[in-house]
Amino acid sequence: MEESFPRGGIRKTHKSEKTFQQSVEQDNLFDISTEEESAKRKKSQKGPTKTKKLKIEKRESSKSIREKFEILSVESLCEGMRILGCVKEVNELELVVSLPNGLKGFVQVTEICDAYTKKLNEQVAQEEPLKDLARLPDLFSPGMLVRCVVSSVGFTERGKKSVKLSLNPKNVNEVLSAEALKPGMLLTGTVTSLEDHGYLVDIGVGGARAFLPLQKAQEYIRQKNKGAKLKVGQYLNCVIEEVKGNGGVVGLSLGHSEVSTAIATEEQNWTLNNLLPGLVVKAQVQQVTPHGLILNFLSFFTGLVDFMHLDPKKAGTYFSNQAVRACVLCVHPRTRAVRLSLRPVFLQPGRALTRLSCPHLGAVLDDVPVQSFFSKAGATFRLKDGALAYARLSHLSDSKNVFNAEAFKPGNTHKCRIIDYSQMDELALLSLRTSVIEAQYLKYHDIKPGTLVKGTVLTIKPYGMLVKVGEQISGLVPPIHLADILIKNPEKKYHIGDEVKCRVLLCDPEAKKLMMTLKKTLIESKLPAVTCYADAKPGLQTHGFIFRVKDYGCIVKFYNDVQGLVPKHELSAEYVPDPERVFYTGQVVKVTVLNCEPSKERMLLSFKLLGDSKKEHMGQSQKKRRAVNVGQLVDVKVLEKTKDGLEVAVLPHNIPAFLPTPHLSDHVANGPLLYHWLQAGDTLHRVLCLSQSEGHVLLCRKPALVSTVEGGQDPKSFSEIHPGMLLIGFVKSIKDYGVFVQFPSGLSGLAPKAIMSDKFVTSTSDHFVEGQTVVAKVTNVDEEKQRMLLSLRLSDCGLGDLATTSLLLLSQCLEERQGVRSLMSNRDSVLIQTLAEMIPGMVLDLEVQKVLEDGSVVFSEGPVPGLVLRASKYHRAGHEVEPGQKKKAVILSVDMLKLEVHVSLCHDLVNRKAKKLKKGSEHQAIVQHLEESFAVASLVETGHLAAFSLTSHLNDTFRFDSEKLQVGQGVSLTLKTTEPGVTGFLLAVEGPAAKRTVRQTRKDSETVDEDEEADPALVVGAVKKHTLSIGDMVTGTVKSIKPTHVVVTLEDGIIGCIHASHILDDVPVGTSPTAKLKVGKTVTARVIGGRDVKTFKFLPISHPRFIRTIPELSVRPSELEKDGCTALNTHSVSPVEKIKQYQAGQTVICFLKKYNVVKKWLEVEIAPDIRGRIPLLLTSLSFKVLKHPDKKFRIGQALKATVVGPDSSKAFLCLSLIGPHKLEQGEVAMGRVVKVTPKEGLTVSFPFGKMGTVSIFHVSDSYSEIPLEDFIPQKVVRCYVLSTTGHVLTLSLRSSRTNPETKSKITDPEINSIQDLQEGQLLRGYVKSVQPHGVLFGLGPSVVGLAQYPHVSQYSPSKKALYNRYLPEGKLLTAKVLSLNRQKNLVELSFLPGDTGKPDVFPASLGLPLLKQEERKMEAEDQEHKGEEQQQKNQKRKGKRNKEGQEVVRLPGKKKEPQKPQAKKQGKRPRQESAGEQDGANKKQKKAAPSEEEDSGVEVYYREGEEEVEERSVLPKGKPTRPAEVPRLQLSSGFIWDVGLESLTPALPPRAESSDSEEDDKPQQSTKKSKKERILEKQKAEKELSRIEEALMDPGRQPESADDFDRLLLSSPNSSILWLQYMAFHLQATEIEKARAVAERALKTISFREEQEKLNVWVALLNLENMYGSPESLTKVFERAVQYNEPLKVFLHLADIYTKSQKFQEAGELYNRMLKRFRQEKSVWIKYGAFLLRRGQAGASHRVMQRALECLPNKEHVDVISKFAQLEFQLGDAERAKAIFENTLSTYPKRTDVWSVYIDMTIKHGSQKEVRDIFERVIHLSLAPKRMKFFFKRYLDYEKQHGTEKDVQAVKAKALEYVEAKSSGLED
Repeated sequence: MEESFPRGGIRKTHKSEKTFQQSVEQDNLFDISTEEESAKRKKSQKGPTKTKKLKIEKRESSKSIREKFEILSVESLCEGMRILGCVKEVNELELVVSLPNGLKGFVQVTEICDAYTKKLNEQVAQEEPLKDLARLPDLFSPGMLVRCVVSSVGFTERGKKSVKLSLNPKNVNEVLSAEALKPGMLLTGTVTSLEDHGYLVDIGVGGARAFLPLQKAQEYIRQKNKGAKLKVGQYLNCVIEEVKGNGGVVGLSLGHSEVSTAIATEEQNWTLNNLLPGLVVKAQVQQVTPHGLILNFLSFFTGLVDFMHLDPKKAGTYFSNQAVRACVLCVHPRTRAVRLSLRPVFLQPGRALTRLSCPHLGAVLDDVPVQSFFSKAGATFRLKDGALAYARLSHLSDSKNVFNAEAFKPGNTHKCRIIDYSQMDELALLSLRTSVIEAQYLKYHDIKPGTLVKGTVLTIKPYGMLVKVGEQISGLVPPIHLADILIKNPEKKYHIGDEVKCRVLLCDPEAKKLMMTLKKTLIESKLPAVTCYADAKPGLQTHGFIFRVKDYGCIVKFYNDVQGLVPKHELSAEYVPDPERVFYTGQVVKVTVLNCEPSKERMLLSFKLLGDSKKEHMGQSQKKRRAVNVGQLVDVKVLEKTKDGLEVAVLPHNIPAFLPTPHLSDHVANGPLLYHWLQAGDTLHRVLCLSQSEGHVLLCRKPALVSTVEGGQDPKSFSEIHPGMLLIGFVKSIKDYGVFVQFPSGLSGLAPKAIMSDKFVTSTSDHFVEGQTVVAKVTNVDEEKQRMLLSLRLSDCGLGDLATTSLLLLSQCLEERQGVRSLMSNRDSVLIQTLAEMIPGMVLDLEVQKVLEDGSVVFSEGPVPGLVLRASKYHRAGHEVEPGQKKKAVILSVDMLKLEVHVSLCHDLVNRKAKKLKKGSEHQAIVQHLEESFAVASLVETGHLAAFSLTSHLNDTFRFDSEKLQVGQGVSLTLKTTEPGVTGFLLAVEGPAAKRTVRQTRKDSETVDEDEEADPALVVGAVKKHTLSIGDMVTGTVKSIKPTHVVVTLEDGIIGCIHASHILDDVPVGTSPTAKLKVGKTVTARVIGGRDVKTFKFLPISHPRFIRTIPELSVRPSELEKDGCTALNTHSVSPVEKIKQYQAGQTVICFLKKYNVVKKWLEVEIAPDIRGRIPLLLTSLSFKVLKHPDKKFRIGQALKATVVGPDSSKAFLCLSLIGPHKLEQGEVAMGRVVKVTPKEGLTVSFPFGKMGTVSIFHVSDSYSEIPLEDFIPQKVVRCYVLSTTGHVLTLSLRSSRTNPETKSKITDPEINSIQDLQEGQLLRGYVKSVQPHGVLFGLGPSVVGLAQYPHVSQYSPSKKALYNRYLPEGKLLTAKVLSLNRQKNLVELSFLPGDTGKPDVFPASLGLPLLKQEERKMEAEDQEHKGEEQQQKNQKRKGKRNKEGQEVVRLPGKKKEPQKPQAKKQGKRPRQESAGEQDGANKKQKKAAPSEEEDSGVEVYYREGEEEVEERSVLPKGKPTRPAEVPRLQLSSGFIWDVGLESLTPALPPRAESSDSEEDDKPQQSTKKSKKERILEKQKAEKELSRIEEALMDPGRQPESADDFDRLLLSSPNSSILWLQYMAFHLQATEIEKARAVAERALKTISFREEQEKLNVWVALLNLENMYGSPESLTKVFERAVQYNEPLKVFLHLADIYTKSQKFQEAGELYNRMLKRFRQEKSVWIKYGAFLLRRGQAGASHRVMQRALECLPNKEHVDVISKFAQLEFQLGDAERAKAIFENTLSTYPKRTDVWSVYIDMTIKHGSQKEVRDIFERVIHLSLAPKRMKFFFKRYLDYEKQHGTEKDVQAVKAKALEYVEAKSSGLED
């Protein structure tokens, strides 16, 4: 009672206590004087104390209030202090708790409560997780408020102070006694156990038992616990409801309203001794100070509120005697100092804190002002947003020695970093330490696996090296990761304090675990790091390290615990018999990913890289390597389908390659379609090799890319790429900032979001998909960094006429779909064949099946089951339909993936009007159906179906919703075909009327100057106002000299500018006028204008901003004399107007500003406001100058140039330094090669877009074998214009034309027409082609002659193929003109050695027969006639003249392609071939393709008549049996007809084979269940079975008639037990036929999913036939059983039946059949061995074992041998069995399973001595400790059972010896 009434003066104060208080006073940060005050009230006012009181008061007044409010620091905490905290982090084994004033502490898992610790100990003892033990993260969540007690303040290893806390109610509430408990008190407790009516709660008060009734906990469980029961150790805030028996029994409540409003009152008799943190009290403000408040609470006590815990909303408004509510934060046990908080979050107990972190964690802040400084704790700062932040003392400086308190006066600013957040004070914690501010990482969360980090070595231990990475972060480098190879003495290589660079292997922030590697190869690897399974794409190459070496391969580990297997066959090109001898753990390896399944976390890798093949000898592999090059077109055969595409083999060498689904087509929708219908074995032609990395070949079948590569239009290197080029590629990856596009040669570029589309791009992935074909325009090339920027805008990437492109895309898409149809028609399924024959536009008679809710109609399938036809509500067209009604419908489209047909009942479509349609005519149409890339519409007037492409460009894939077409919408179409063709559609192009947005294809007008750089000297001075006006004379000094202008400082510090053109009146060409002025020189100048700083425009003097312009000056003598007449006023005049004053051909003086390397032009200035450009090709006719323009032209130099005209953007003048640029006939000009066309010539481009062509005959004056060898795109060439007719110039590069003055020798004269030829003339030329009657030979660009075969060679080859081989197109030969027919344009030539004097076209080494003279004559005459006919035919067909009107001698059999510039540009080959030509092409294919349809462009070899693989339905495992069902049944043997249930075992979950199982059961599958679960399930099944047995054996329950059985079977149709009983019932009455019928019924009735139940019936039927039927009937049943079940099971059952019925001969024959059919199944060999041993045929059994070992794979051998040894033990010769075991174990000494079986067998069949011998051998093996423990345990058990006490002790001693040896080995 004394404690409760401290005022009455009863309590005496002992001397010791007084002295103690005084002594503490000096050292204590807490406000002792307050305590003294409260103590002073408590004490009786006696004489001696009065004097003491005076002393104290004096001292108090001298003490500053500031010290009184010193905030908490680690030093001020002491053991036993109760304090309120907030859970900050929850780890598995500890809680991190945030304490007031920025402190933090840790709670160990054993400090939660006694009950929880007890459970933990149980779990440790049991070595298995307990079900009812919750983990810490399940019990606590961040933000929870907890009452803690400081259990110790210690030091960590690194000398930092660490606060250990306890939450155990026993420690927190030990200050309370049972008698002190009162209703309404708010306590914390933890759940100790769950009882029937509630929970027992540990509140830690001795002698009190607390109980929480269920109904009082219900609300909490529902709201806070998500309905789950409370768990042991759960932390609760509870209110005492009632107290019984003087505190012996306490009733608690968790009600939200009761807890949150609980207030500590005086009635509850709280004292300073037992006051607990977290209590809410009513208080009164006693004193307000600048540093906080002093409160009076519970009428007797006073406490402090520091500034961090004032209510932020009310701070600054507190006054004396104000009533407030406060929460107790902590109570000092010795000084009884109380700290409180007024923050609203603490005033509702039970509520968690919501603000758990600060948004800018890790941010570095500059200039943060100090708010206040606390000498023992730290300093507070004020952040930019007004919030407070706090830095602990240790974080204010790098070390104590450097610390200077003066620097922290309020208002001083510092640089700091936010390092943490204190939840209790809701403020950020800062650090001013340099090391923290500069640290790369602050928390473990910042470190990602695979990143490179720098650190310093802390220590080197046996388990690895510790490296410090950051302030609180250190990581471990395991011993194997200290270097690429294993190092014995790491301390020699690394020393403490060394800086090291590591790569992060694994970082687990929760466990604060960081693993790193120092392997140099891994650190320096440039290959991508694999940090998750999703990163590992097939074909990826990366570095990893070997984690384990097994006999089956190597396990390679990467970052973040990602690992994969390199199987044995992928270890090397040669076979590696023993990987453990070749590879070692820790070895760094380079691997290729073969495949990866991220969901299963499985990965297959290979060590076989490209490099390995070099080691192989000249063999097939090299041929293979040579076989596929990037850019090559190949034929491939489909091997199998994977998730992302097709695995294929490149023919003819079967090189494995991969063809991704998106690369099957240019059309996004057609890729998946082709993928779906292609099958293994199909062949694809003309597939492009995209990349080949280390043997992994990636292919592409996109027609656009294939034709680009074929036409040689894909640049191979960055040097060939220049801005403005259009390239075709595909989307490689899509990022938020843009799209990466890859081109066939492997180059790739980025299309940034801004120039990805003409439309606004919100999300990049809406516009493009990965793998999509796109056209890209190069906008920027960075050759050094090998990067380029691309534009995918339609306005930039136009491919010519939109209509043509649109039609091309449509016909290509439909052609591919047609190819899919032909693939479908080759399938066996009738449904698929029917679908393939269904073509849009067909009219069908259909029967309505049903009308769906959405108004659509489904029609019945008719003759073909599974066929789905449907018409949408729109296509029902208002018809009233009911099921069974017949309707006519027209097919709109066939969905080949969903196998559905869309039809329409529209009257106009079903009844089409026959009307002749004209090509190119325009029609109104209605959209009827929308596919992904095209739409189907019906023509309004006729009802025909027309298809039109929704896109007019490959890049045109995105539509806003407003732009999308809807079914039923009207469109205007222009027809391109008038007959439907095979696709069923007319082809059309959408007309402009239906275009919802009209797009202008404008070129971006270039800005005035892309790279206008302001001269910094001008900008700085430009801020000053000036009062100058145009015409004023000024003086100034030259400040700096730039190439094209001079900066001058005028008086008042104004900066002016003199342009190079305003220095001299006459500028000598080649000089730099600015060099005339020197820095510091004084100049007099006239103001001629003012340039605006921002826009660089010259403003008129009237402009308000003129006073802020940079004055433009002139020092030209002529200007200085006259009165200011020149005024540069270009604000009102547009650049275009100014440039117009210059005429083409005029010469001007300009000044070189810079050479633009990217755009390849010189940028010049003519006047301050007029700029120009000189394209590089117009700077000189000399190659030397063009190669290095920077050497010839100096910046600032004056050049004399000719005006060519304004450039495209009209903002510049285009100039030339080589005179007027006219490309007229006879002119010589410089051009650039754009394209090299093999065997034809070059395409050359000139400035301003003109193009020209050079024939191979005009490349040089002397022909060569490879005329175009030296020409590559971008090469500069000097050209002579031969002719300008047509839009393309005809050019010549012959030096006799371009440099006539050199008079070079002309080896091969120009032959431009037949007139240039003379009979008998010897000429050189190129072979054009080999024709049936002779060789066509090109003599000039348009002259072709014919050499008939007798004049080709003196030999007569039997094979015409030799001509093609020795006379390829483009071969250079000499020919003699035999005769000319100028009227008919015929030229006859001879290549014979006698005529030309050159060797024969065929080498003599071929040994061909000579052609006799007479034969030659006859043949010549015969062929002459044919040849003339042929040449004349050609001429009629081709038209006689080309553009220039020159005669052309044409090539027979080659049809000139129609001029299609658009198609050509796009790189597609025109596919409209004439019918005759089509025929020719198809002749060869007739053999290959059985169903000859029109050539579809998708060339595929189809398989004929392959069976569809029957898909087996897979059983869901462990299907729950319904309670009413009779259990499933498994038959292990023959069936015994007196239906006892001994032979019937329900299908139990298969148990995993244990090493000591002796039974040769069927190979059992192992399931992933724990042992306990398996045993429980087994017991359960046995109970169930015994229950059924009782029921069935109960005579009252036995079914007695067929009806009884039928009734039972209705309820359990799948129970084989019942069916077998039914059969037995008939057999007892000898009604064998009925029993058979029951069996047949059973097989029909039992669900196909119940495989085991069906098998049971089949086995019964086999038994029945074996006993009562004939061998024939048995064979028939057996053959059927094999068809319907797993064959192996049926064979084994029949063998058992034969054996049991003594039919040994049949059994033997059956086993022999099985050995042939299932030779890979070890169970068959073992069964047969057992069968022979049971028959006593030991020798035969041994032979069977030998045969088994030959047939089975090596990994099975040990198992088979040990099984045969077991059989020998049981059925044969025990000695032989031992011999087998001994033999096996000598080879595989570490196979513990074999040892275990051997021990078992010896115990059963051998003597004790033998058993002990084996045990002695086993325990001396060097195995893993876990396995050794297992054998020691078995040995001990054996001795306990069979041996004496002495034997048992001996085993224990050996075990001890082993453990000691092991541990000493570790220490060494």
